[in-house]
Amino acid sequence: MQLVVGRIGRAHGIKGEVTVEVRTDEPELRLGPGAVLATDPAGVGPLTIEAGRVHSGRLLLRFTGVNDRTAAEALRNTLLVAEVDPDETPEDPEEFYDHQLMDLDVVTVDGAVVGRIAEISHLPSQDLFIVERPDGSEVMIPFVSEIVTEIDLDEQRAVVDPPRGLLDVEQAEVASSREAKQGEGDA
Repeated sequence: MQLVVGRIGRAHGIKGEVTVEVRTDEPELRLGPGAVLATDPAGVGPLTIEAGRVHSGRLLLRFTGVNDRTAAEALRNTLLVAEVDPDETPEDPEEFYDHQLMDLDVVTVDGAVVGRIAEISHLPSQDLFIVERPDGSEVMIPFVSEIVTEIDLDEQRAVVDPPRGLLDVEQAEVASSREAKQGEGDA
């Protein structure tokens, strides 16, 4: 099974290093020297990691055969893909690989069906479940412990305790309407 473990950013310096947006909780395992990674687009790779280091909080990698800034810049926005055993699981029981979460049924704590996880979006601040509802619409659910209270891989479900308005837009109270109501009482 293939997992995206990083995305190449801009070139760093003149000797072929690139910044990498890490998309794995195990960078030391997946992005260490000697690792051979497939790429998306496929024609760019495979790439072999020659060296890596952290500089100002960012991971910098150098790949075999990429020796200058021009070659490094040509790799920009390339996804790095690692081959992973589908039965492998993260060491931390509170962590999951995307393939473990895809297609899980999503239900609320009181048992109401929300839908099925169709996609996982990795954003800088948090991950989002893109959940396809039975009617074909989609809802985005932040993958944070306050909202996603349980992941049960045996039962193939994710249990959510959504705040008011997350799942039903008509229940959401828009901030501007709250402010208007407060302004009415001030006169």
